[in-house]
Amino acid sequence: MFSKFNAESAAIITFLLLATSFHANAMDNTASADAGTSPALGTTVLSETDTFKDFGGKEGLVRIMDDFMVNLVNDPVTKPFFDNEKQAFIKAMLVEQICEILNGGCKYPGRDMKTAHAAMKVNRAAFNALVEDFQLAMDKHDVPFSSQNKLLAKLAPMYRVIETTTGDAAPAAGK
Repeated sequence: MFSKFNAESAAIITFLLLATSFHANAMDNTASADAGTSPALGTTVLSETDTFKDFGGKEGLVRIMDDFMVNLVNDPVTKPFFDNEKQAFIKAMLVEQICEILNGGCKYPGRDMKTAHAAMKVNRAAFNALVEDFQLAMDKHDVPFSSQNKLLAKLAPMYRVIETTTGDAAPAAGK
């Protein structure tokens, strides 16, 4: 099911999730901001710009997000969350968010991750499926493995506010 790189990435993500969970201790967006983390992004911005270049700049992010959305809609685990009229908006927000995280000169205008996902029932399986679908899109566009890992390391701690249930995953009503 996984390519060699995806299996390695999954192991890295699992490690990051476990490691960050020990440090979470009810961290909220205020505490995150105090620690140098952007509340809206849910993470800090990379200090260098080489990783942004490895993603192909903003144009590359647009292409990656186009394929990412196709993957999400084709994946039975993530389809209920993304097969709706908000696909274009979600892609645009993801491009801006990732662009800012990668220090690409963008400013993410969206809601913070806790607010954006509050009404959803996202479980670990749905979160992990999303990560796998993202990795497939990055692989398709030849994003170097080391650059993928830099970004995934920034995104992994977001599971604390995105994952809202241990039960069945389900998008919010009307989403």
